[in-house]
Amino acid sequence: MSLKHAILVLLEQKPGSGYDLAQRFKGGIGHFWSASHQQIYQELKKLSSQTLVEFEVQPQSERPDRKHYRITAAGRSALKTWLLEPTKPERFNSALLVKIYAANLAEPAALVVELEQNLTEHRRRLDEYLSLRCGIRYEWNWIEMLNEARALLTDDLLPTKPVLETLTHHAGPGGRKAA
Repeated sequence: MSLKHAILVLLEQKPGSGYDLAQRFKGGIGHFWSASHQQIYQELKKLSSQTLVEFEVQPQSERPDRKHYRITAAGRSALKTWLLEPTKPERFNSALLVKIYAANLAEPAALVVELEQNLTEHRRRLDEYLSLRCGIRYEWNWIEMLNEARALLTDDLLPTKPVLETLTHHAGPGGRKAA
């Protein structure tokens, strides 16, 4: 993957300025792809010259004019082509893994301290990811319930009595059926 494709994905989701894109790189996509402001602006310039994105200049009174970017049809086509290409397994560089590999050359106590710091950080990230997953499930449950309610309303399939009234009529105290 390249920065080019990450930017095209973000612009496909929502047009914006270079600054807007930099902010989005701090969130969702930033968990697995990063880019500096400078890299983003350089890539936007290239994408614009390749007509994969276009921009509209928005004048600002107290700041330099702002360029508001959006993906073009050619950009969507390039993105779709890239999405269909096979992806090679990723390799990554990790200074910590090199240190672990060479642990026999170091003082164990210092390396253990660094491992503990990394464990703390990765546990924090895992908590954040689990929280995000919980939030996603929560929203999907709402969407499913609201779609179901809309379908019932649209198809006139609602019960004639509210569900709670039906339950309390047939059940005694504590939800037990009346004798």
